[in-house]
Amino acid sequence: MSNERIEINPGIMDGKPVIRGTRVPVELVLRKLGAGMPPEIILADHPRLTRDDILAAQAFAADYLADEEIVYG
Repeated sequence: MSNERIEINPGIMDGKPVIRGTRVPVELVLRKLGAGMPPEIILADHPRLTRDDILAAQAFAADYLADEEIVYG
């Protein structure tokens, strides 16, 4: 699960995945998208982000879930 636009560093936001070069957590981007916020508004709220950063956040989450182990009952 490697993405050049996502950074995990214990010294930045307590090690939460962030958009590289920012302090914007991947979680924040995903929550805004999940709440129905259009990418254009997210980009306006966070001018250092690009559309590719938003796509990278989504891909990171998908990769994370794909690697998650499923335990049945």
